[in-house]
Amino acid sequence: MTRILLKGGCVLTLGARSPNLRLGDVLIEDTVVAEVGVGLRARDAEQIDATDTVVLPGFVDTHRHAWASLFRNLGDHASDGSAREPTTRLGDHFLSEDVYAATLIGLLGAAEAGITTVVDWSDIRSDDALAGAALQAHADAGLRSVFVHVPDRAPERDAAAATSQHVGRLADAAGPLTTIAFGAVQPEGTDLGGVAEEWALARELGLRIHVHGSSERSGRGVITALAQRKLLGDDVTLVHRSELDDADLDAIESSRASVSLSPSSEMASGPGSPPIQQLIDHGIRPGLGIDDERVAPGDMFAQMRATISLQHATVFDRKLSGKAGLPRLMSTRDVIRFATVDGAWVAGVGRETGSIEPGMQADIILLRADRPNIFPINDPIGAVVWGMDTSNVDRVFVAGRPLMRGGALEANVEQARDLAEAALHRVATAAGLAAVAAPGGER
Repeated sequence: MTRILLKGGCVLTLGARSPNLRLGDVLIEDTVVAEVGVGLRARDAEQIDATDTVVLPGFVDTHRHAWASLFRNLGDHASDGSAREPTTRLGDHFLSEDVYAATLIGLLGAAEAGITTVVDWSDIRSDDALAGAALQAHADAGLRSVFVHVPDRAPERDAAAATSQHVGRLADAAGPLTTIAFGAVQPEGTDLGGVAEEWALARELGLRIHVHGSSERSGRGVITALAQRKLLGDDVTLVHRSELDDADLDAIESSRASVSLSPSSEMASGPGSPPIQQLIDHGIRPGLGIDDERVAPGDMFAQMRATISLQHATVFDRKLSGKAGLPRLMSTRDVIRFATVDGAWVAGVGRETGSIEPGMQADIILLRADRPNIFPINDPIGAVVWGMDTSNVDRVFVAGRPLMRGGALEANVEQARDLAEAALHRVATAAGLAAVAAPGGER
């Protein structure tokens, strides 16, 4: 049995049963949290000095397109203002080795940012070789992950059988920390016959259903229609929700469906400002995601700050408009839960991760609290949300395995970079993006 004792840190368990500790210890046995307390002792345990760190559950990224990581920070428009090729069209040029390289560098970036669980929406073309390459990258990165399979939409006589066989092959190829989920695009209208069949198949296969908002703004009432057909449930995660009326929100609340928001991406190029206050008003606690790193930062610190800032701006806007009955300002306690324990439930892994409590998987991060960018610590949760960034991430554990020590990944980062650079050059050249493909070229 492998035992690790994290000693003397500020422990934010974020759990229902275990209180936060200003100074405490966490004992890890193999893959799980064995004990949380003060003055713990453990024979034969590797002891790690957690002094001057904040110990908390790893962040949960509830929606990311990991294969698109090759085009980080590229933006939606070139320097002359012309629109760039949509990411999904760039995917047509990917080979399996490109998918592996892109997914690996994306997931390693997530780990380096303290993210221990990633929901990877794989909307690149459906192909066993590409999916296998992505799943190999998941296993090699070492993160806990949900691989969202998006089936081809082309009509097929034996579509159900084909989907079942493909999902079976994905499950066989997935590592022990990866689960397979079903990806669906929100329908444009309320004719839900085909949707009902697809989702019934997904449930028959035991898959959680992640529903991606349409790239075009779909009419209101679709969510309500899904609920009326009894298609919504606690096994459904709705991604990118911007246009929601009260009936939609009531439907989400009553069905106990989950919502994933990617505030930075949605405000940059997606469907618009996420309806954070509307969700809170209906008692719906969202999870947070990165979405597309082409237009959004890849860390959860940025997403937490975007979320809390947008909610605060909403309240102040209502105040300036003279409206009564203002909602309370979101607290740092709220938003850190969106990024951890609430996000775990949105991702479908809430029974395994999201808090530091006995029996939960040991997905834990240690954040340096003695760096000049954050010291002195007046409030640990406030420090994580408002002040910290990826430079504070010191150690990362997933299922008790160290992925990062002393701020350095336990991975062959140089090789991952080389693979990503070669993949970017090949894909960009094939897609005609010469400026991107050229090493050192103008970005």
